[in-house]
Amino acid sequence: MKHALHTGTAGRTRWDKPADYIRHNISLKLIATFPKMRLLPVILLLLFSCQLFAQGEIDGEDRTFWRNERSFGGSVYSNAWSLNYCEYRQIKPDNRVFIEAGLGGYKDPKEIKIQNYGSPYSFFYGKTNLTWNINAALGYQHEIFEKRDLGGISIGMFIAGGPVVTFCKPIYYRVYTGVVNNVDVFEDKKFDIATISPDFIYGRSSIFKGINEIKLIPGLYTHGGFSFEYSHNDKVTQTIEVGSSISAYLKEIPIMDSGQNKQIFFSLYASYKIGFIIDPLKMRTDFLMSIFTRKARREEE
Repeated sequence: MKHALHTGTAGRTRWDKPADYIRHNISLKLIATFPKMRLLPVILLLLFSCQLFAQGEIDGEDRTFWRNERSFGGSVYSNAWSLNYCEYRQIKPDNRVFIEAGLGGYKDPKEIKIQNYGSPYSFFYGKTNLTWNINAALGYQHEIFEKRDLGGISIGMFIAGGPVVTFCKPIYYRVYTGVVNNVDVFEDKKFDIATISPDFIYGRSSIFKGINEIKLIPGLYTHGGFSFEYSHNDKVTQTIEVGSSISAYLKEIPIMDSGQNKQIFFSLYASYKIGFIIDPLKMRTDFLMSIFTRKARREEE
């Protein structure tokens, strides 16, 4: 009888002490969870990597909110230059409309700078007018490749067009006309290739000379191309644009006294812009606050 109690049923293990049974169960649980514990460092590493990657991402839900923008920049054309202001408004996740304004000027490829012996001043022989223009345009931009993180590049295409007005101011030159009482005499004259020799030009007259003779020539212009935004800051943008433009006027722009002035200007250009992201809700709040502030001041007065 005593022997049967010690041996028990076949296949069962008898524990002499409760502590032995507890230690056995703990060992079995550790062995069962060991493969899972080996995966713990891998899981932690993946979670840490995702957290670091997320710090450089741009939140897709906020992109439409962020992409309202004001920018300033400059452009270099194959026959001109310009300074630009642009304001963008997001209408869809990949599309923006914008308005822009610019100030620029044209350069004729035939302009050659000359400086005569004995004169400290140089001038462009044959140039008859200083020209500069102002323009305004409405445009549309579509994003081709989205900027996924702050180290990436956003690529877009755009087109814009609007009115342009060019101002033409006559250039006067200091022209040597002879000697009176042993004193050299100079007169301010407009350039005329038939009557003025370059050897008798001392230099250009004051820039204000002829300002009352400015003429305005209106026209239309359009331009388009590709934009590359690459800023590492989510509140400041840096953009390079490349494209082409065409401007057409009601008549020729008289830059040179050569008989070959243009009425239509086609050029390639590259530009650089730096922009600042606008918070639309803050703009609205500031606008409303300014109205209430003005109203309160009027009531106090």
